[in-house]
Amino acid sequence: MKITNIEILELRVPGWDASGYDGSWDDCVIRVHTDAGITGIAEVDSEPVVIRAIMEAPAAHTKSIGLRAVLIGQDPMDTTRLWDRMYDASYHFGRRGAAIHAISGIDMALWDIRGKAAGKPIAELLGGRKRDRVLAYGTVYPLGRNPDEVRVNLDRALAMGLKAIKIVADPFWNDDLEATGRIIRTARSHVGPDISLHVDAATAWTRAEDGLPLMPLFAECKVAWLEAPLPLDDVEGHARFSGQGVPVGGGDMGLTTRFEFFDILDRGRCDIAQPDLSMAGGYTELLRIAEGVKARGKRMVLHGYKTNLLIAANLQFIAQHWADEPAEYSTSKSPLRWELTNELFPIGPDGRIAVPTAPGIGVTLNEQSLIKFARRRS
Repeated sequence: MKITNIEILELRVPGWDASGYDGSWDDCVIRVHTDAGITGIAEVDSEPVVIRAIMEAPAAHTKSIGLRAVLIGQDPMDTTRLWDRMYDASYHFGRRGAAIHAISGIDMALWDIRGKAAGKPIAELLGGRKRDRVLAYGTVYPLGRNPDEVRVNLDRALAMGLKAIKIVADPFWNDDLEATGRIIRTARSHVGPDISLHVDAATAWTRAEDGLPLMPLFAECKVAWLEAPLPLDDVEGHARFSGQGVPVGGGDMGLTTRFEFFDILDRGRCDIAQPDLSMAGGYTELLRIAEGVKARGKRMVLHGYKTNLLIAANLQFIAQHWADEPAEYSTSKSPLRWELTNELFPIGPDGRIAVPTAPGIGVTLNEQSLIKFARRRS
């Protein structure tokens, strides 16, 4: 089997003005075609125009080659060799950031091809399915500026049947700590003691001094973990949140490859690695990250704020993971979030969603949605 073509599809909800920090309103979908008629699909939580450029860039020298030229004519089943080859070919302009995002999408699509060729879901190829259902934790953003808004937004998540909810900080949390305390306590009181509550700072704080005063409040409200407390470059700042009574997660905002994740765990003293399958290096690199996380005795919880395609891809990894970790489940109002695939992931009475059993990632693209959300340039 040989790779014959790579498609980059740029999608965007009409009218979206990029005014909020919500990546589910646009998308970069990748389709890898083969001469056997098998097509692998993926999505990348990155800028589609940049990903296209990385794919199509003409070769400058042996360490600066667009990924399309690296892949055409190659065997899609040889995922590890192709990952290493893409990494080497993009070494001059890559190694981190958007080049790894592009590699992530290709790798995801290649594993989809492998699963479809074998007639097995990816979980079986990664190490064997250990669970059929995974707890969903719903990301609620925006949360609201006052207790009434908080209750309304949380009610959307509770109505879905979620048993775990992650609330997202806004920069105004820094303006009035007393008002912020009312918001957090309202959230905990409204969802009740049986709902697992998480906080995503989403780098709302630029200094550790901004977030540290809230740590006792998070501990009081039994926050399961604090995610993304600071900009990723401030590794030492992450370490200051360690030992404050709430586990700290790091990396979801864009760390790539095991090299960056091991640094945030070791030097940044984070308790939980939170790689995004579509940004950190795809399945091939996630296996490497997971090995290092396990050796350090820490946790790994995948980030995934995009569409049902990434949810399905994450479920395949979590199904074979050594620990029964939850899957992120965006509650975004973006229609693209819900309509990209033909398959849906309803939340059951147990708060869990089913791992797809079809070969590969286990979902198919809704062709009407590809037309509806195709990005139209002015």
